[in-house]
Amino acid sequence: MKTHIPLSLLSTFATFVVGTILLSVFTIPALEAEDINPPNVIFMLTDDLGYSDISCYGAQKVDTPHIDQLAASGIRFTDFHTAASICSPSRAAFLTGGYPQRAGLYMGINPKRDQHWFLGLHPDEITIAEQFKKRNYQTYIVGKWHLGTEPEFLPRKQGFDHYYGMPCNFAHSTKFFDDDKEIYAETPLDKLTELYTQRVTAIIRDSAKRKAPFFLYYAHNYPHTPYEAGEAFVGSSNDGVRGDIMQELDWSVGEMMGALEETGITENTIVIFTSDNGPTKNEYAQPYRGSKYVTFEGGHRVPFILSWPEKIKTGSVSSAKIHAMDLFPTLSDIIETELPSNRQFDGESLLPLINGGSLNRSADAPFYYYNCENLQAVRMGEWKLHLPREEKQIPFWDRNKQVSQFGQPLLYNLQTDPGESQNVADSNPEVVSEILGLAQKTRRELGEFMRPGSLQRSTGSIYPTAPIISHPKDWGSVSGEIIEKLEDERKRRHPDYRASN
Repeated sequence: MKTHIPLSLLSTFATFVVGTILLSVFTIPALEAEDINPPNVIFMLTDDLGYSDISCYGAQKVDTPHIDQLAASGIRFTDFHTAASICSPSRAAFLTGGYPQRAGLYMGINPKRDQHWFLGLHPDEITIAEQFKKRNYQTYIVGKWHLGTEPEFLPRKQGFDHYYGMPCNFAHSTKFFDDDKEIYAETPLDKLTELYTQRVTAIIRDSAKRKAPFFLYYAHNYPHTPYEAGEAFVGSSNDGVRGDIMQELDWSVGEMMGALEETGITENTIVIFTSDNGPTKNEYAQPYRGSKYVTFEGGHRVPFILSWPEKIKTGSVSSAKIHAMDLFPTLSDIIETELPSNRQFDGESLLPLINGGSLNRSADAPFYYYNCENLQAVRMGEWKLHLPREEKQIPFWDRNKQVSQFGQPLLYNLQTDPGESQNVADSNPEVVSEILGLAQKTRRELGEFMRPGSLQRSTGSIYPTAPIISHPKDWGSVSGEIIEKLEDERKRRHPDYRASN
C-alpha cells in the first residue's frame, strides 16, 4: 500500500490524513484487532500411513468413523503428495514450506549413526510454528519430532512453546519428554496413543478456558513400527495389531474432536489430517504402486483431509494437485502472516480453493520426487517420468532397489495408468525431452547425489566444518581428523553412547 499511493495525491491536509489512516489500517496485524477471532489449528501428521489405510480412502479391514466424519464435513483430497518417502525430510517440508533439499534436511536423521547424530533442521530455518508465534499463538507439538536430537535442534528451538513426545523413532531412541524433562526412559508403546490423546485434549480444554488461540502439531508415531495397541483395542480389527492401533488412532481423533465440541470451539478450529509418507507394505497404498522408501506413487501419495466448519459447511472431494509444501503458505495466509521474504517457498496457499475457487498454479506445474539427494522422478500434469539412475545414487533405505528398470527413462500417464505399469516413453518423446530438461535445471538448483545445489540452504550441524554425508557408505571419504573431533564431541555430550551401539 505504501508503495502505490503517489505523493502527488496527498496535496491537501485532509487527503493526507485519510491516506495515513488507510495506511495504518493496512499495517495493523490482523489478529491484534479486537473484533477478530483467530482460528485454532490442529495439524495431525501420522507416520507411515498409506493412501488406503482409512475407510474413506478404501480401507476394508479397519473402521475409522471419526476420521471419516472429519472428511465428510471437510475436504478430502485425492491427489496429495508428501515431499519425501521417509520421515525426516517429509517433516522438514511440512514445517518449512520448501522441498527438503532446499531446507537442507533431505536425509533420514538417525542419532545412532556416526554420519547423522550431529545433524538436524538448521536453527535459521523458519517453521510454521514461528509464523504462528508472530500472531501470539501458543504453539505445541505432541508426538514425534525426528528433525535432530541434539539440544540445538529440538522443537522448543524451532518455535514451539511446549513439546510432549519422542525425539525420533522408537528404534532410534526409546525416550519420552515433557518439555525438557525426560519422563520415560522407555516409552510404553501400549500407552502411547492414550498419553498423546490425554495431552491433546488437555491442550484444547486449557486453551478454550483461557480463550487463547493455539497451533497444535499432533505428530503421532503410528502406524510406524514398533507398535502396541492399548488394552481396549487389542483384537478390535480384522488386521492384527496394525489394524488395532489404526482403530485406536481413530479413537484419538474422536476424543480430540469431542474436546473441541465440548469446549465450543469446533467451528473456529481448522483440523488437518495426513501422513508423512506411504506405508511399508503396498497393500495399504492401493491402488498405487510402491511403498515407503521409493518414488512410485505409493511412497508419496497419502490421505489429506482439511476440516474448518466455519468456512467449509459441507463435505467435498477434491482432485486438485496439492503437496506438503502448500501447508506453510496456506496457514500463513489464513492467519494473515506474510511469508518471510529472505527465502524461496515451493508451495502456494490453498485458501482460494477452500473458499470455493481454484489454485493459482497451473495443473501442469512440475512436482519433483527426490529420494535423499537423488532426483528420481518428475511429474508434469498427468505425466510422470522416472529418471535414469545408478545404483550408487539410490539411498540406503530404498529397500526395493530395481536398478535394472532405470537405465532408461520410464514414462507413465497417471490418469490412465495410476499403477505405473505401462511405460509409454517411446511413444511420447517430446514429453520425455521436456521433463528431462526440467530435471536438469532442478538438479542444478536443489542438488543431486554428492553434489549440492545452488539454491540449497544449509543443513543444521553442531560441527559446521564437517561435510554433510547422507549415505553411510560414503562416510569413508571424510578425513580422520574430522571423524576424531566428532567422536570427541559425542563422548563429551553423551558419555555412555558407546554402550547403546
